[in-house]
Amino acid sequence: MKIVSVDIIDVANDLQSSTSKWRPIVVRINTDEGIHGFGEVGMAYGVGASAGFGMAKDLAKLIIGMDPMQNEAIWDKMQKKTFWGQGGGTVVSAGMSAIDIALWDIKGKALNVPVYQLLGGKCRDKVRTYASQLQFGWGTAKAKSILVEPKQYAEVALQAVADGYDAIKVDVNEMDGFGNIKKQNLCGVLSTKTLRLGYERLKAMREAMGPDVDIIVEAHALTDTAAAIKFGKMIEELDIFFYEEPVMPLNPKQMKQVADNVNIPIAAGERVYTRWGFRPFFEDGSLTVIQPDLGTCGGITEGKKICDMAHIYDMTAQIHVCGGPIMTAASLHLECAIPNFAIHELHRYALLEANTNTCKYNYLPKDGMYEIPDLPGIGQELTDETIDASDKETVK
Repeated sequence: MKIVSVDIIDVANDLQSSTSKWRPIVVRINTDEGIHGFGEVGMAYGVGASAGFGMAKDLAKLIIGMDPMQNEAIWDKMQKKTFWGQGGGTVVSAGMSAIDIALWDIKGKALNVPVYQLLGGKCRDKVRTYASQLQFGWGTAKAKSILVEPKQYAEVALQAVADGYDAIKVDVNEMDGFGNIKKQNLCGVLSTKTLRLGYERLKAMREAMGPDVDIIVEAHALTDTAAAIKFGKMIEELDIFFYEEPVMPLNPKQMKQVADNVNIPIAAGERVYTRWGFRPFFEDGSLTVIQPDLGTCGGITEGKKICDMAHIYDMTAQIHVCGGPIMTAASLHLECAIPNFAIHELHRYALLEANTNTCKYNYLPKDGMYEIPDLPGIGQELTDETIDASDKETVK
């Protein structure tokens, strides 16, 4: 079997805007035997989807004519024969990730088995799932909710619980007291007054849900070390499941400082790439939960290695998922196959029809639990209608 062409697809969806805040970039690798595989660049949100598109296109030129079953050799070529690959970074790693996931999809289809079977088989039939990013509301409304008052946070938490989830994630500091997102300065040594609103929002959620629902506190690395430690100490009494990205990951010693001063498990990883990027966090023990994104960390090939390394250090793994349905499917296959799984992330965007309608299958949890796709490969593909409506380029 040989790779004959690669389609790079800028997925058309109703969530795109002039600021390109939701742009899943998908690759489809085509073979001479008529088998094709889908993968996704993990840069659907934030800034950089255009760069991810270009990187996937450039990398595709390296793999034409290669055997798609040789994913290790292809991964090594993408890293070592591109000059920039050995330096890592979001864009290079994201392009590699999309191609790698598509190769696993092809391998599963060629062997007529789900990808999880190729990863060692299931360790579990279902995966526990949490409702993610509740500061933007919950449910199928297209527009984000603007939540300000603690009472509103309590209400949205109860809505997620009513949908069957026994774990939630929320960033209670991202929205200021006037409903502005990410405009509040959270750097430096912050006063108790500045952080109290976040604390009160979180306290309202805990009191509304009771003690049996796990709360993950998201920080998006908007705080630096001093503020992260101060806020972490404030919320310890609320029995927090884990504290995510309290500081940026580029200086691992700062993450270690937070872990040493806050009595809450620390999680991070969506902006850490390849096993080399995770190494300092393994060695210093600052993280309890690692959160690699299969769309940026190096794909399934690299994600499995990262999770296996984490197991040595008693760290559990929650794959970061904030992408389209292809990314969700790929993540479920890895999460069910590793023994050190923690929990699965269901972002609010994953509920929206503008997202789910782009693909053939609508996988969503039932009572807070995801079942694993059993179709050959990753079990997810873009619809023909989506591909026809999308901007795309083909490398031959």
